[in-house]
Amino acid sequence: MESWLLLLLSLFASTALFILFFFSNKKKTIPLPPGPPSLPLIGSRLWLRHSVSDIEHLLKVLHLKYGPIFTLRIGSRDSIFIADRSLAHKALVEHGAAFADRPLPPPAIRFVNSNQHNISSASYGPLWRLFRRNLTTEILHPAKVRLFSPGRNWVLQVLLGELRTRSEESPDRSVVAMESFQFAMFCLLVLMCFGKKLDEKTIREIETAQNRYLLYNRKLIIFSFVPRIAKYVFRGRLKTTMQLQQRQANLFVPLIIARVEHKASSQKHSEGEMFAHSYLDSLLDIKLAEEGGRGLTENEMVTLCSEFLTGGTDTTATALQWIMAELVEHQSIQAKLFEEIENVVAERGSDEEIKEEDLQRMPYLRAVIMEGLRLHPPAHFVLPHAVTQDVQFEGYLIPKNASINFMVALMGWDGRVWREPKEFRPERFMAGGDGEDVDITGSREIKMMPFGVGRRICPGLGLAMLHLEFFVANLVREFKWETVDGEKVDLTEKTKFTVVMEKPLRARITPRKKH
Repeated sequence: MESWLLLLLSLFASTALFILFFFSNKKKTIPLPPGPPSLPLIGSRLWLRHSVSDIEHLLKVLHLKYGPIFTLRIGSRDSIFIADRSLAHKALVEHGAAFADRPLPPPAIRFVNSNQHNISSASYGPLWRLFRRNLTTEILHPAKVRLFSPGRNWVLQVLLGELRTRSEESPDRSVVAMESFQFAMFCLLVLMCFGKKLDEKTIREIETAQNRYLLYNRKLIIFSFVPRIAKYVFRGRLKTTMQLQQRQANLFVPLIIARVEHKASSQKHSEGEMFAHSYLDSLLDIKLAEEGGRGLTENEMVTLCSEFLTGGTDTTATALQWIMAELVEHQSIQAKLFEEIENVVAERGSDEEIKEEDLQRMPYLRAVIMEGLRLHPPAHFVLPHAVTQDVQFEGYLIPKNASINFMVALMGWDGRVWREPKEFRPERFMAGGDGEDVDITGSREIKMMPFGVGRRICPGLGLAMLHLEFFVANLVREFKWETVDGEKVDLTEKTKFTVVMEKPLRARITPRKKH
């Protein structure tokens, strides 16, 4: 009898302790940021009524409803969005190390980035540091960037020549400039990547392979929804992705082999063929200490070269088109910029082409570029971040397996920071303007972040600014850009790999001097 009583008392005590523990733990549970309710497998119920392609409009609605930080479940993963610049600074700068990781891709598509063996997708750790340090010291250091000055002049002449020819062949002297911008930037990045001036046919083949691969990769978002089932149901997409990746490799690997042979032969620098240094050269020297000191495989080099070409081409060409569109729309701003350019060149005492050192004496040019990036950031979101471990942030739980993103465009359009935020006004970045003291790196505070902020900030920020300033200055000095009679510049946006103009810029260009 006593034994039964003791057993019952023990069970009662255990149950009471369990209930106390359960409810006390429940009280202490930290909630996720608010957001719409979810369903198993598909995530938010909103996916029953909305397509993933409508996500930006959907996020703006959720921001208005739930505030500056909210959760949207996409398939099997919580995605947390931060729309407030102060919260973005707190996460990316004040707690930068905690928010510097990347979400793990679904297992079925990890081959896309060679199992995260590139800068943009690598987890925060030794591999990422190695790849990023290699890029910043071997290619993006100012001394290395100067080595490619002849390449920039070559590409500029290609671009100006193509625009001049297209204009002369058109009855109204009009050009659709985006394709020319895209090709020029791609030529330059191919040169920097592979160290060789390739013929136009080869460059266009590489460009086509890149674009097809990148655009098709958008279809892989389906693997975020029930990834274990998707890898069987959507096997066709995996097969197509592998075929597109192989097409890339078929074009890149011969260039890799040629560079290996070039390095081995110790040939002298030849302006016509090989340049003295390239991004690929640096990749050939990398040793992965965490993986037994091995070198990179061909597939890993293809992945890193593809990342390099993408990071420096699409975003720059997109920004260039938006800026030139605004200069077409605002003739007085274009005239003021042209006057500054001519004055700087005249002070030098010669009528030669614009030199890169001249750009440092053109504050209005920089203001035009900054205003273009604020109003039209090429990407409205940074690449998703992740935390290295569960984090409590602003009273909410940020889980380790969540995807965290920052609404770049909304921060640049914040009416609490910018006067008339939807107007193109470069003067705001001059003395006395509301953008006068903007630090584009966001280290002090975030007012705009077109290149991201913190430890994962785009390492190519300096190179991108140089390219934008160099090409905008030369395009404005060479041609007067105007609307075609009876047409208006349409600034409607469309999302491709970047956020581009839905109707590409069509402008009439008139040479400003005889050739």
